[in-house]
Amino acid sequence: MDQLYSEEHRMVRDTALRLGRDLVAPAAAEIDRRDEFPRAVYTALAAQGLFGVALPEEAGGSGMDAMAACIVMEEIAKGSGAVGNAYAIPVEAALFLHHHGTAAQQALIPGILDGSVIPATAVTEPNFGSDVASMTTTARRDGEDYILKGTKAWVTFGQIADVIMVFAKTDPAAGHRGISCILVETNRPGVVRGKSEELLGMHGLAECMISFDEVRVPVSNRVGPEHGAFKMAMENFNFSRLMMSSMALGMTQAAMEDAIAYAHDRTQFGKPIFEFQAVQFMIADMAKDIAAARLLIHHAARLYDAGQPIALEAAQAKLFTTDMAQGHISNALQIHGGNGYSREFRIERLFRDVRLSQIYEGTNQIQRIIIARQMQKAYA
Repeated sequence: MDQLYSEEHRMVRDTALRLGRDLVAPAAAEIDRRDEFPRAVYTALAAQGLFGVALPEEAGGSGMDAMAACIVMEEIAKGSGAVGNAYAIPVEAALFLHHHGTAAQQALIPGILDGSVIPATAVTEPNFGSDVASMTTTARRDGEDYILKGTKAWVTFGQIADVIMVFAKTDPAAGHRGISCILVETNRPGVVRGKSEELLGMHGLAECMISFDEVRVPVSNRVGPEHGAFKMAMENFNFSRLMMSSMALGMTQAAMEDAIAYAHDRTQFGKPIFEFQAVQFMIADMAKDIAAARLLIHHAARLYDAGQPIALEAAQAKLFTTDMAQGHISNALQIHGGNGYSREFRIERLFRDVRLSQIYEGTNQIQRIIIARQMQKAYA
């Protein structure tokens, strides 16, 4: 793929590769063990300008594109899936505010890019995930304010966020046509953070439930038009699915590299286990699917950067990449045998971390629905 990258893409890839190898990977096991937000690592990524790679220069970014963000994500996630996940949050928040925010709201972008302002997004609720239109959090109008009431679940960075983009019903009777996005500063009265979730993997993301108990926020904090946030969210999901696909891709690349190294070191029946065809076939399938996933992701990213709709391509990339990641990381663990079940080896953490990729940013069942509907439009 290197020959298909522009010089700028190669440069940002090399920066991310170096940080992933020298900064992220050495910290990954400790982040997983302590399950605490790795602020120093996060700030170091910000200091290299990586949070703004997809933003134009006039918005404070480096003037690159979604392709660059996907390339960076792959390299960071090779070092740690959790840090890759953390990387996506400011990248997506800054883009969202750039596309939809007012000038006052866009003033948050420099702080997001340098890591001094921690953003979060709250869409999912305890009883509603994929069924976004059925959310019950409300924002009722009271003069020049909204008053928010409800509870959001699985808020990444929820424990540490300075500002949250909350999706709430401003017209509860209108279904998905009644949803608005409202910026809520977390120091406002009535914002109540729950305990950090104890997760299977992806540790260190300060994930929690957040309740909004009659939180008063000025109408000027609304991002985009009133009742127009569902469409905004769906458009943002297309970009975020490319980011999550790239995260899963990076983790699978790391798993394959570990499996190859282990298979050459591990001897059974008088020879390295890489000499056994069963192991070779697993490695061959990993290499084939990693290459295919990278092409799917980068094709969708190029379309996005060209201003083309990518609902189909983003869903295909997310579905294929995360499904293949789950299967191949499991096989990489199998190649490690009993050692793969030990926390002494990175593959154990990759196995736990990658499982989330099939669930969030739209479950893979939702991706199949999206793809099927796109096929219906094209061929019915």
